[in-house]
Amino acid sequence: MPKNMPFSVTLGAGTYYWCGCGKSEKEPFCDGSHKDTGKEPVAFTLEEKKQVVLCACQKTKTPPFCDGSHAR
Repeated sequence: MPKNMPFSVTLGAGTYYWCGCGKSEKEPFCDGSHKDTGKEPVAFTLEEKKQVVLCACQKTKTPPFCDGSHAR
């Protein structure tokens, strides 16, 4: 899959940290690789199990969720 394609994942209830720098080995989730990049992960919480589409290109205007910016 190309690097800029969004991640469609089903997640359980809980708090997650989306990688905002693009350097994580565990994308779309943060693994701490952002240190010294000036970018921070974005925390988001789900109240129940849900399918979400997370951004992979880091250009979204609605982080952590894909807004289609990768296609523009």
